Amino acid sequence: MTRIIIVIVAYLIGSIPFGYWIVRGKIGTDIRETGSGGTGATNVSRRAGKAAGVLTLLLDAAKGSAAVLIAKAGGGDEWVIAAAAIAVLVGHMFPVWLGFRGGKGVATGVGIFLILAPIALLCAGVIFLSIVFFTRFVSLGSIVGAVVIPLFVWLQTLVVQPVPDLRPLLSAAIVGALLIVFAHRGNIERLARGTESRF
Repeated sequence: MTRIIIVIVAYLIGSIPFGYWIVRGKIGTDIRETGSGGTGATNVSRRAGKAAGVLTLLLDAAKGSAAVLIAKAGGGDEWVIAAAAIAVLVGHMFPVWLGFRGGKGVATGVGIFLILAPIALLCAGVIFLSIVFFTRFVSLGSIVGAVVIPLFVWLQTLVVQPVPDLRPLLSAAIVGALLIVFAHRGNIERLARGTESRF
């Protein structure tokens, strides 16, 4: 029963719509009706300014870290922690409070892997920043960064920090990457058409 509660709590934490609240409070509009339609930092910054975007980024990342830390503190085994990581990501993307229309999960994923696999996150972050710097496509950097996370998680546990059982962490990384890529399907279409907005 405790395991189920941990996962539900993780989902509810992920569902907290910080970006929506920040834009609603600042300019009185629904962030989901503009730009990419997401509640994440990039869309918020385009609509409400860079400071609002940075605040959204930090709060969304904090959700991911908080859910994982609660799962750890609750005595969950590695599979429960992995499930909580996925649940907080699902909560961010499909928040119950906003009719299951939320963000794309990148910042929340950062918060998750800041706790679970910080070296892997750092490596993926370098790739993300490089792609954004050279192309100015945040979406492309986010997609590639998410896709390489499982690889870097595997390398981290192989070279730097071995773990007794890699399956829970790697499963969370793979499922998380798939969710983030799915959330960016509209961006992928715009990238293919050459109509994606640059940052």
